[in-house]
Amino acid sequence: MSGWLVLDLVPVQPGVQTLVLDSHPSLLIHAIDCKIAGQQAPPLSLTYRVDPFTDYGSSLNISLPAAASTPGQLVHVTVRYTTTDGPAIWWLDSELTCGQSRPLLFTQGHSVCNRSFFPCFDTPAVKSTYTATVRVPDGVTVLMSASRSSFSKLDRVFQFSMEFPVPSYLVALVAGELQHVDVGPRSRVWAEPCLLSCAVKKLGGSVERWLGVAEQLFGAYLWGRCDIVFLPPSFPIVAMENPCLTFIIASILESSEFLLIDVVHEIAHGWFGNAVTNASWEEMWLSEGLATYAQRRITTEAYGEAFTCLETAVRLDALHRQLRLLGDNNPVSKLQVKFEPVVVVLQDYISEFKFQSVVAQDLIDYFLGYFPELKDAAVSQREGLEFERWLSGSGPPLFEPDLSAGVSLTGPVQDLCELWRAGAPPDPQTLSTFDLSAWSTFQIVLFLDRMLDLSPLPREVMSSLSSCYSSVFDGLNAEVQIRWLQMVVRNSFSPELPRVRAFLHKHTSRMYTVPLYDDLVAGVMKCVAVEIFSQTQHRLHPNLRRTLQQILFQTGSSAANQNGPALPVPSSANQNSPALPVPSSANQNSLALSVSSPANQNGPALSVPPSSPSAFTQPTATATASAAAGTTGTIALRDVNVSA
Repeated sequence: MSGWLVLDLVPVQPGVQTLVLDSHPSLLIHAIDCKIAGQQAPPLSLTYRVDPFTDYGSSLNISLPAAASTPGQLVHVTVRYTTTDGPAIWWLDSELTCGQSRPLLFTQGHSVCNRSFFPCFDTPAVKSTYTATVRVPDGVTVLMSASRSSFSKLDRVFQFSMEFPVPSYLVALVAGELQHVDVGPRSRVWAEPCLLSCAVKKLGGSVERWLGVAEQLFGAYLWGRCDIVFLPPSFPIVAMENPCLTFIIASILESSEFLLIDVVHEIAHGWFGNAVTNASWEEMWLSEGLATYAQRRITTEAYGEAFTCLETAVRLDALHRQLRLLGDNNPVSKLQVKFEPVVVVLQDYISEFKFQSVVAQDLIDYFLGYFPELKDAAVSQREGLEFERWLSGSGPPLFEPDLSAGVSLTGPVQDLCELWRAGAPPDPQTLSTFDLSAWSTFQIVLFLDRMLDLSPLPREVMSSLSSCYSSVFDGLNAEVQIRWLQMVVRNSFSPELPRVRAFLHKHTSRMYTVPLYDDLVAGVMKCVAVEIFSQTQHRLHPNLRRTLQQILFQTGSSAANQNGPALPVPSSANQNSPALPVPSSANQNSLALSVSSPANQNGPALSVPPSSPSAFTQPTATATASAAAGTTGTIALRDVNVSA
């Protein structure tokens, strides 16, 4: 990818001498120049240097001329560059796509990866509008997370405009053989041709229905478009809430219920995370916690409280399972915050802070503004209202939701688990009263998750489970199958091993491969895992291949922490200075980007602080799952679940 970035910057203080942007070793800078707005002089070539910053990026230090340091003076800084295989950019050969006919490219910026896509202020505290022009080869369609787009067929140029301010991590691009079908007045489904009809059939008119429910709860949808693009199994997470264009993994189409939850969750991010954004990655719960709350309000309105309680029970079990693995004192759990103010407060909160980035205290202060009686120190220490414990305490949530409304769905699951946990196979006549073929995906997932927690099981219990349910699970989706196969592996149940092989030969996404390989290696089946990997590695994305190689061949390394940077907080080389990412055109034969943007119209003028070596030498540290228990402060980014 080659092109140029144009930043429109306005100094807000005199004497600015250096502009510092986040960059990455995979990003090659060719030249940098600047032009003072309103002056006729030609662009002035600038000197620059690239300094090490962290293990996930570099700082690009650009020396500015004196004429560019006048407060209020608009300055255009142009950076010409090429980028190839940085962590934000995923190149897929044809064999790794669903249709296997054309290559495909997508970007994934969350949390601190877009500095390898274009030089930027890579912090959620900074937002800007952007425009982009992209030239591609014939037969390639380009989409971006933008509110407007156009296409010139003659020269294969796509143009995009994002008219609302967004942080750098929400700038996203996908290019490949993509087609679309409109599924609503403001919703469109994009996918490779071989997937499109399935995706449209699964979603139908649901997107507009979910948007309507969300608007009733949280106010108007601010982004105009709500399109969805389904990506091949190499997509590294389940879904990503890129504004106007949600990215979602095609593998999720196998399960209608998981698809429903994931799309509704991304829709909820339109209010919580995209419109109002956490200003620091230390407080990602301001995005994920509130989006999860909003998601469950939407599903309760659309599908009833029992369905939402069932989904919540599955997730709550997963939370406790993770905390048992990490330990209650692990600092990662400090981000697991449930905070549920009333809906009218949330509507006004979005209206007050839309297109801004906030910290936790902003939300708390706004909440207390509606309930001034809670400001009293004595009241604020009442059990359940200790904000400091919610924010900084580790371990499980202080309170868990009342899920009794879902007992009609969760009760049979618990009853069946009780039958199987007795240590001997249950009575067949009693089992016949439980018809799993009539259960929902979430019910079966909850059952299998709880049986996984009981593993290893007696041999005769595993044999009975297999004879009762294996054929049923074979006909269900991958979310069910992977849990059953994890039970097979954890119990070393060899009669079902062919199903494990078949599953790993079929599925090439991270979400369905890494858990099984982890279990195979942790038990007595490592040789089986190595054999399957040798047979399938040519069909895996290089990033996933590296992760599995770490699991298989590097003892003592944590598979969960392979591809992610370790950091105290995902940070920017310049935390305090807003600047503008944006794309435009270039080389005719390659995917070419130039990035340009108007001055920040909706926020404060862009500050460019002077260079300070101390600002760019923050140490980093890794706290893996095994070492982090009992520690405070630094955590590894991949210890935080940022999927969807």
